[in-house]
Amino acid sequence: MSEGEQAKPRRRRGRRRGRRSAGPPEATPSAATPPTPSPKAPRPTPAPPATEPPAAQEPHRAVPSPATISGSHKAAPARRAHDRLRTVHETSAGGLVIDGLDGPKERQVAALIGRIDRRGRMLWSLPKGHIEMGETAEQTAVREVAEETGVQGSVLAALGSIDYWFVTEGRRVHKTVHHYLMRFLGGELSDEDVEVTEVAWVPLRELPSRLAYADERKLAQVAGELIDTLHAHGPAALPPLPRTSPRRRPQTHSHTRGRRADDAAPPTPGRRTNGCGQGP
Repeated sequence: MSEGEQAKPRRRRGRRRGRRSAGPPEATPSAATPPTPSPKAPRPTPAPPATEPPAAQEPHRAVPSPATISGSHKAAPARRAHDRLRTVHETSAGGLVIDGLDGPKERQVAALIGRIDRRGRMLWSLPKGHIEMGETAEQTAVREVAEETGVQGSVLAALGSIDYWFVTEGRRVHKTVHHYLMRFLGGELSDEDVEVTEVAWVPLRELPSRLAYADERKLAQVAGELIDTLHAHGPAALPPLPRTSPRRRPQTHSHTRGRRADDAAPPTPGRRTNGCGQGP
């Protein structure tokens, strides 16, 4: 064989190696034309896809990675701190004292207390307080109404119970409040209680617009229904009071809704007479 015949197989072998990545071999190439650069030219073209994925992947690794890590580190202590909170259960009682129960509903009034919240707003609510050791819920309702409003009342029927959760002073508190419909017996409104900013007789029809909390507005509706039953069928038609036992253990006293703003000036102590309601 001549040297020219031996060179062709070597060039074909080189072209076959180059074409394996570029595609199937073309028809018989000419020995004079140097087609080697043209089949090799596409070789750099597939190379960029090999370099682009790392560049495209780096932002994806860089963006979620720190966010996920920082989020997990920040959320974990919050969950642990929440789990460390001690859970306590507290029970209170209060009442809606109505004056003029034996007369028409248009003349009936209820004793409410007002407290200033942290935003400086006056929030009106039903008088209530914690059940002390040895007290039943009914006894607490009578005592708390007298302490916070200055008037005396007697329990007629249960209005219902409200329970809710809140966090204060490093503990989770589950509060349950038992409310009662009460008849006005005597006394005069007074805001001597340091936790009360204002006391007032409010017409029964104005309770839905005056009471600050939705759950207490529902209790006012129940009170209206019980008063209708009382007028139509007498005290014997009222539902019997639920049985309660005197409290045997002391409990914590946590402050929540209606708490006085820290920067608000406390009311000046002293008795103020606001009237005795509609009278007998």
